[in-house]
Amino acid sequence: MNFIDFKINEKIINVLKNSGITSPTPIQEQCIDIIKNGADVIAEAQTGTGKTLAFLIPIFENISIESNNVQALILTPTRELAIQITEEAMKLKKAKDINILSAYGGKDIAAQIRKLKGNIHMIIATPGRLIDHLQRKTVDLSNLKTLVIDEADQMLLMGFKNEVETIIKDTPVKRQTLCFSATIDQQVKKLAYKYMKDPLSIAVKKESVTLTNISQQVVETTDRNKQDALCKVLDQDRPYMAIIFCRTKVRVDTLEEAMHSRGYNCVKLHSDILQSKRERIMKSFRNGDIQYLIATDVAARGLDISGVSHIYNYDIPENAESYIHRIGRTGRAGEKGYTCLFVAKKDMEILADIEKMIDLKIERREVNI
Repeated sequence: MNFIDFKINEKIINVLKNSGITSPTPIQEQCIDIIKNGADVIAEAQTGTGKTLAFLIPIFENISIESNNVQALILTPTRELAIQITEEAMKLKKAKDINILSAYGGKDIAAQIRKLKGNIHMIIATPGRLIDHLQRKTVDLSNLKTLVIDEADQMLLMGFKNEVETIIKDTPVKRQTLCFSATIDQQVKKLAYKYMKDPLSIAVKKESVTLTNISQQVVETTDRNKQDALCKVLDQDRPYMAIIFCRTKVRVDTLEEAMHSRGYNCVKLHSDILQSKRERIMKSFRNGDIQYLIATDVAARGLDISGVSHIYNYDIPENAESYIHRIGRTGRAGEKGYTCLFVAKKDMEILADIEKMIDLKIERREVNI
Protein backbone atom coordinates (compact mmCIF):
# COMPACT_ATOMS: atom_id res chain seq x y z
CA MET A 1 0.00 0.00 0.00
CA ASN A 2 1.14 3.56 -0.77
CA PHE A 3 0.05 6.95 0.61
CA ILE A 4 -1.56 7.72 -2.74
CA ASP A 5 -4.14 4.98 -1.98
CA PHE A 6 -5.50 7.16 0.84
CA LYS A 7 -6.25 9.96 -1.68
CA ILE A 8 -3.98 12.28 0.29
CA ASN A 9 -2.96 15.70 -1.01
CA GLU A 10 -0.06 15.21 -3.43
CA LYS A 11 1.96 17.95 -1.72
CA ILE A 12 1.83 15.99 1.56
CA ILE A 13 2.95 12.83 -0.25
CA ASN A 14 5.90 14.77 -1.72
CA VAL A 15 6.90 16.12 1.72
CA LEU A 16 6.83 12.56 3.09
CA LYS A 17 8.90 11.35 0.12
CA ASN A 18 11.49 14.08 0.72
CA SER A 19 11.77 12.83 4.32
CA GLY A 20 12.41 9.30 3.03
CA ILE A 21 8.89 8.04 3.86
CA THR A 22 7.44 6.26 0.84
CA SER A 23 5.01 3.72 2.28
CA PRO A 24 2.80 3.72 5.39
CA THR A 25 3.59 1.74 8.54
CA PRO A 26 0.95 -0.73 9.84
CA ILE A 27 -0.52 1.81 12.31
CA GLN A 28 -0.73 4.41 9.52
CA GLU A 29 -2.37 1.92 7.17
CA GLN A 30 -5.07 1.20 9.73
CA CYS A 31 -5.61 4.74 11.02
CA ILE A 32 -5.35 7.30 8.21
CA ASP A 33 -8.59 6.60 6.35
CA ILE A 34 -10.63 6.04 9.52
CA ILE A 35 -9.42 9.28 11.13
CA LYS A 36 -9.82 11.18 7.86
CA ASN A 37 -13.47 10.06 7.78
CA GLY A 38 -14.11 11.43 11.27
CA ALA A 39 -14.36 8.31 13.46
CA ASP A 40 -13.17 8.18 17.08
CA VAL A 41 -10.16 5.87 17.50
CA ILE A 42 -8.38 4.09 20.35
CA ALA A 43 -5.00 3.04 18.99
CA GLU A 44 -2.40 0.91 20.73
CA ALA A 45 1.01 1.54 19.26
CA GLN A 46 4.56 1.78 20.57
CA THR A 47 6.88 4.71 19.91
CA GLY A 48 8.73 4.12 16.66
CA THR A 49 5.74 2.62 14.80
CA GLY A 50 4.89 5.88 13.02
CA LYS A 51 1.90 6.75 15.21
CA THR A 52 2.53 10.53 15.11
CA LEU A 53 2.03 10.66 11.34
CA ALA A 54 -0.91 8.25 11.71
CA PHE A 55 -2.89 11.10 13.25
CA LEU A 56 -1.09 14.16 11.82
CA ILE A 57 -1.63 13.26 8.15
CA PRO A 58 -5.45 12.93 8.33
CA ILE A 59 -5.70 15.97 10.64
CA PHE A 60 -3.79 18.06 8.09
CA GLU A 61 -6.13 16.78 5.39
CA ASN A 62 -9.21 17.82 7.40
CA ILE A 63 -8.12 21.28 8.60
CA SER A 64 -9.64 24.22 6.73
CA ILE A 65 -7.18 27.07 6.16
CA GLU A 66 -10.13 29.42 5.53
CA SER A 67 -11.33 29.04 9.12
CA ASN A 68 -9.74 31.20 11.85
CA ASN A 69 -10.53 28.69 14.62
CA VAL A 70 -8.44 26.16 16.53
CA GLN A 71 -9.49 22.95 14.78
CA ALA A 72 -7.04 20.40 16.19
CA LEU A 73 -5.59 19.92 19.67
CA ILE A 74 -2.89 17.37 20.44
CA LEU A 75 -2.31 16.75 24.15
CA THR A 76 0.93 15.11 25.21
CA PRO A 77 2.39 14.41 28.69
CA THR A 78 5.92 15.78 28.19
CA ARG A 79 7.57 18.81 26.65
CA GLU A 80 9.97 16.59 24.71
CA LEU A 81 7.11 14.78 23.01
CA ALA A 82 5.35 18.10 22.28
CA ILE A 83 8.54 19.34 20.61
CA GLN A 84 8.89 16.15 18.60
CA ILE A 85 5.27 16.21 17.36
CA THR A 86 5.69 19.90 16.48
CA GLU A 87 8.78 19.07 14.41
CA GLU A 88 6.77 16.48 12.43
CA ALA A 89 3.89 18.92 12.00
CA MET A 90 6.24 21.67 10.78
CA LYS A 91 7.48 19.33 8.03
CA LEU A 92 3.89 18.78 6.85
CA LYS A 93 3.30 22.53 7.01
CA LYS A 94 5.45 22.81 3.87
CA ALA A 95 2.60 21.05 2.04
CA LYS A 96 -0.31 22.86 3.71
CA ASP A 97 0.36 26.18 5.41
CA ILE A 98 -1.66 25.76 8.59
CA ASN A 99 -0.71 27.78 11.67
CA ILE A 100 0.69 25.68 14.53
CA LEU A 101 1.24 26.66 18.15
CA SER A 102 3.40 24.57 20.46
CA ALA A 103 2.45 25.30 24.08
CA TYR A 104 4.41 23.78 26.96
CA GLY A 105 6.03 24.82 30.23
CA GLY A 106 9.44 26.41 30.06
CA LYS A 107 8.53 28.36 26.93
CA ASP A 108 7.71 32.08 27.10
CA ILE A 109 3.95 32.28 27.72
CA ALA A 110 3.83 35.95 26.60
CA ALA A 111 5.19 34.93 23.19
CA GLN A 112 2.59 32.14 23.02
CA ILE A 113 -0.18 34.62 23.85
CA ARG A 114 1.02 36.99 21.11
CA LYS A 115 0.96 34.14 18.63
CA LEU A 116 -2.53 33.11 19.77
CA LYS A 117 -3.84 36.51 18.72
CA GLY A 118 -3.21 35.34 15.19
CA ASN A 119 -5.00 32.62 13.27
CA ILE A 120 -4.08 29.29 14.94
CA HIS A 121 -5.36 26.05 13.40
CA MET A 122 -3.51 23.46 15.50
CA ILE A 123 -2.24 23.45 19.09
CA ILE A 124 0.26 20.89 20.40
CA ALA A 125 0.39 21.20 24.18
CA THR A 126 1.11 19.74 27.58
CA PRO A 127 -1.93 19.78 29.92
CA GLY A 128 -0.60 22.27 32.48
CA ARG A 129 0.32 24.98 29.99
CA LEU A 130 -2.91 24.57 28.05
CA ILE A 131 -5.01 24.97 31.22
CA ASP A 132 -3.01 28.13 31.93
CA HIS A 133 -4.12 29.48 28.54
CA LEU A 134 -7.72 28.40 29.09
CA GLN A 135 -7.81 30.21 32.43
CA ARG A 136 -6.36 33.35 30.80
CA LYS A 137 -8.96 32.93 28.02
CA THR A 138 -6.18 33.14 25.43
CA VAL A 139 -7.30 29.82 23.90
CA ASP A 140 -10.80 29.12 22.55
CA LEU A 141 -11.58 25.46 21.88
CA SER A 142 -15.28 25.94 21.15
CA ASN A 143 -14.84 25.12 17.44
CA LEU A 144 -12.42 22.23 17.89
CA LYS A 145 -12.84 19.41 15.35
CA THR A 146 -10.28 16.86 16.58
CA LEU A 147 -8.78 16.13 19.99
CA VAL A 148 -5.77 13.80 20.25
CA ILE A 149 -4.69 12.35 23.60
CA ASP A 150 -1.20 11.03 22.88
CA GLU A 151 0.69 8.65 25.20
CA ALA A 152 -2.52 8.27 27.23
CA ASP A 153 -0.98 5.67 29.55
CA GLN A 154 1.81 8.04 30.55
CA MET A 155 -0.67 10.92 30.84
CA LEU A 156 -2.48 8.94 33.54
CA LEU A 157 0.70 7.59 35.13
CA MET A 158 1.99 11.15 35.53
CA GLY A 159 -1.25 12.23 37.22
CA PHE A 160 -2.78 14.33 34.44
CA LYS A 161 -6.25 12.72 34.52
CA ASN A 162 -7.97 15.73 36.15
CA GLU A 163 -6.23 18.19 33.81
CA VAL A 164 -7.24 16.18 30.73
CA GLU A 165 -10.86 16.06 31.90
CA THR A 166 -10.83 19.82 32.59
CA ILE A 167 -9.59 20.46 29.05
CA ILE A 168 -12.14 18.10 27.48
CA LYS A 169 -14.97 20.05 29.17
CA ASP A 170 -13.86 23.13 27.19
CA THR A 171 -14.23 21.30 23.86
CA PRO A 172 -17.43 20.75 21.84
CA VAL A 173 -19.45 17.59 22.49
CA LYS A 174 -19.49 16.96 18.74
CA ARG A 175 -15.80 16.46 18.16
CA GLN A 176 -13.56 13.66 17.00
CA THR A 177 -11.43 12.11 19.79
CA LEU A 178 -8.30 10.06 19.13
CA CYS A 179 -6.56 8.20 21.94
CA PHE A 180 -3.06 6.84 21.27
CA SER A 181 -1.21 4.78 23.85
CA ALA A 182 1.67 2.30 24.08
CA THR A 183 -0.48 0.20 26.40
CA ILE A 184 -4.28 0.13 26.63
CA ASP A 185 -5.02 -0.83 30.22
CA GLN A 186 -8.28 -0.48 32.16
CA GLN A 187 -7.48 3.09 33.22
CA VAL A 188 -6.90 4.20 29.62
CA LYS A 189 -10.08 2.43 28.47
CA LYS A 190 -12.10 4.05 31.24
CA LEU A 191 -10.91 7.54 30.26
CA ALA A 192 -11.36 6.87 26.56
CA TYR A 193 -14.87 5.41 26.65
CA LYS A 194 -16.06 8.19 28.97
CA TYR A 195 -15.41 10.82 26.32
CA MET A 196 -15.57 8.96 23.00
CA LYS A 197 -18.41 7.96 20.69
CA ASP A 198 -18.32 4.35 19.45
CA PRO A 199 -14.53 4.36 19.13
CA LEU A 200 -12.82 1.93 16.80
CA SER A 201 -10.01 -0.04 18.47
CA ILE A 202 -6.81 -0.42 16.49
CA ALA A 203 -3.69 -2.23 17.67
CA VAL A 204 -0.39 -2.98 16.03
CA LYS A 205 1.71 -5.85 17.33
CA LYS A 206 3.96 -5.07 20.24
CA GLU A 207 7.58 -4.55 19.36
CA SER A 208 8.21 -8.27 18.88
CA VAL A 209 9.19 -7.66 15.25
CA THR A 210 11.59 -4.91 16.31
CA LEU A 211 12.99 -7.07 19.10
CA THR A 212 14.24 -9.58 16.55
CA ASN A 213 16.71 -6.90 15.41
CA ILE A 214 17.92 -6.25 18.95
CA SER A 215 20.60 -8.30 20.67
CA GLN A 216 19.80 -8.41 24.39
CA GLN A 217 22.11 -9.21 27.28
CA VAL A 218 21.98 -9.06 31.08
CA VAL A 219 24.84 -8.27 33.44
CA GLU A 220 24.29 -9.69 36.92
CA THR A 221 26.04 -7.41 39.40
CA THR A 222 25.53 -5.63 42.73
CA ASP A 223 24.53 -2.04 43.45
CA ARG A 224 28.04 -1.44 44.78
CA ASN A 225 29.70 -2.70 41.56
CA LYS A 226 27.11 -1.52 39.03
CA GLN A 227 28.90 1.69 38.07
CA ASP A 228 32.19 -0.12 37.39
CA ALA A 229 30.34 -2.84 35.47
CA LEU A 230 28.64 -0.25 33.26
CA CYS A 231 31.91 1.54 32.48
CA LYS A 232 33.62 -1.77 31.68
CA VAL A 233 30.81 -2.61 29.22
CA LEU A 234 30.93 0.87 27.63
CA ASP A 235 34.71 0.58 27.16
CA GLN A 236 34.25 -2.81 25.47
CA ASP A 237 31.32 -1.75 23.26
CA ARG A 238 32.39 1.81 22.41
CA PRO A 239 28.99 2.69 20.89
CA TYR A 240 28.65 5.66 18.58
CA MET A 241 25.42 6.86 20.21
CA ALA A 242 23.69 5.37 23.27
CA ILE A 243 20.98 6.08 25.84
CA ILE A 244 21.54 5.03 29.46
CA PHE A 245 18.33 4.74 31.50
CA CYS A 246 18.12 5.39 35.25
CA ARG A 247 14.99 5.12 37.35
CA THR A 248 15.16 8.51 39.13
CA LYS A 249 16.50 12.03 38.62
CA VAL A 250 18.90 11.58 41.56
CA ARG A 251 20.28 8.39 39.99
CA VAL A 252 20.75 10.25 36.68
CA ASP A 253 22.61 13.10 38.45
CA THR A 254 24.89 10.70 40.34
CA LEU A 255 25.75 8.59 37.30
CA GLU A 256 26.33 11.61 35.04
CA GLU A 257 28.74 13.13 37.57
CA ALA A 258 30.63 9.84 37.95
CA MET A 259 30.86 9.21 34.19
CA HIS A 260 31.89 12.79 33.51
CA SER A 261 34.70 12.51 36.06
CA ARG A 262 35.90 9.36 34.24
CA GLY A 263 36.08 11.27 30.95
CA TYR A 264 32.98 10.00 29.13
CA ASN A 265 31.22 12.28 26.63
CA CYS A 266 27.88 12.26 28.41
CA VAL A 267 25.00 14.54 29.35
CA LYS A 268 21.95 14.11 31.59
CA LEU A 269 18.30 14.65 30.72
CA HIS A 270 15.47 14.90 33.24
CA SER A 271 12.57 17.20 34.13
CA ASP A 272 14.56 19.44 36.53
CA ILE A 273 16.75 20.71 33.70
CA LEU A 274 15.62 24.00 32.14
CA GLN A 275 13.61 23.50 28.98
CA SER A 276 15.90 25.68 26.86
CA LYS A 277 18.87 23.56 27.95
CA ARG A 278 16.98 20.31 27.31
CA GLU A 279 16.30 21.42 23.74
CA ARG A 280 19.99 22.19 23.21
CA ILE A 281 20.93 18.79 24.69
CA MET A 282 18.57 16.95 22.35
CA LYS A 283 19.84 18.87 19.33
CA SER A 284 23.45 18.02 20.22
CA PHE A 285 22.58 14.37 20.80
CA ARG A 286 20.72 14.11 17.47
CA ASN A 287 23.72 15.69 15.74
CA GLY A 288 26.03 13.08 17.26
CA ASP A 289 27.99 15.60 19.36
CA ILE A 290 27.11 13.67 22.54
CA GLN A 291 27.90 9.96 22.85
CA TYR A 292 25.88 9.06 25.96
CA LEU A 293 22.50 10.45 26.98
CA ILE A 294 21.71 9.56 30.61
CA ALA A 295 17.96 9.89 31.12
CA THR A 296 14.87 9.06 33.12
CA ASP A 297 11.91 7.33 31.45
CA VAL A 298 9.71 10.41 31.72
CA ALA A 299 12.26 12.74 30.12
CA ALA A 300 12.93 10.33 27.28
CA ARG A 301 9.29 9.30 26.70
CA GLY A 302 8.40 9.59 23.04
CA LEU A 303 11.91 10.41 21.84
CA ASP A 304 12.52 8.85 18.45
CA ILE A 305 16.15 9.46 17.54
CA SER A 306 17.73 7.73 14.57
CA GLY A 307 21.24 6.42 15.04
CA VAL A 308 20.90 5.10 18.61
CA SER A 309 22.73 1.77 18.35
CA HIS A 310 22.89 0.87 22.06
CA ILE A 311 20.50 1.08 25.02
CA TYR A 312 21.86 0.49 28.52
CA ASN A 313 19.39 -0.12 31.35
CA TYR A 314 21.53 0.97 34.29
CA ASP A 315 18.45 0.58 36.47
CA ILE A 316 15.89 -2.09 35.67
CA PRO A 317 12.55 -0.50 34.61
CA GLU A 318 9.45 -0.82 36.80
CA ASN A 319 7.79 -3.39 34.54
CA ALA A 320 8.18 -5.47 31.39
CA GLU A 321 6.26 -2.96 29.21
CA SER A 322 8.69 -0.19 30.13
CA TYR A 323 11.61 -2.46 29.24
CA ILE A 324 10.19 -3.09 25.77
CA HIS A 325 9.51 0.61 25.36
CA ARG A 326 13.06 1.54 26.37
CA ILE A 327 14.89 -0.93 24.15
CA GLY A 328 12.56 -0.19 21.23
CA ARG A 329 14.56 3.00 20.70
CA THR A 330 17.25 0.97 18.97
CA GLY A 331 16.97 -1.57 16.15
CA ARG A 332 14.81 0.80 14.11
CA ALA A 333 13.99 0.53 10.42
CA GLY A 334 15.60 -2.89 10.05
CA GLU A 335 18.89 -1.79 11.64
CA LYS A 336 20.61 -3.94 14.26
CA GLY A 337 20.53 -2.78 17.88
CA TYR A 338 22.01 -3.84 21.19
CA THR A 339 20.73 -3.53 24.73
CA CYS A 340 22.28 -4.41 28.08
CA LEU A 341 20.40 -4.63 31.37
CA PHE A 342 22.21 -4.39 34.73
CA VAL A 343 20.52 -6.32 37.55
CA ALA A 344 21.13 -6.95 41.22
CA LYS A 345 19.54 -9.75 43.29
CA LYS A 346 16.55 -7.56 44.21
CA ASP A 347 15.74 -7.11 40.48
CA MET A 348 15.33 -10.82 39.67
CA GLU A 349 11.54 -10.85 39.97
CA ILE A 350 11.10 -8.04 37.43
CA LEU A 351 13.70 -9.69 35.19
CA ALA A 352 11.63 -12.90 35.26
CA ASP A 353 8.54 -10.89 34.24
CA ILE A 354 10.46 -9.33 31.35
CA GLU A 355 11.73 -12.69 30.10
CA LYS A 356 8.23 -14.14 30.34
CA MET A 357 6.70 -11.27 28.36
CA ILE A 358 9.26 -11.39 25.54
CA ASP A 359 9.36 -15.21 25.68
CA LEU A 360 13.15 -15.25 25.85
CA LYS A 361 15.79 -16.21 28.38
CA ILE A 362 18.10 -13.22 27.99
CA GLU A 363 21.74 -14.12 27.50
CA ARG A 364 24.02 -13.34 30.46
CA ARG A 365 27.13 -11.25 29.84
CA GLU A 366 30.18 -11.86 32.00
CA VAL A 367 31.95 -8.70 33.15
CA ASN A 368 35.17 -8.95 35.16
CA ILE A 369 35.80 -5.92 37.34
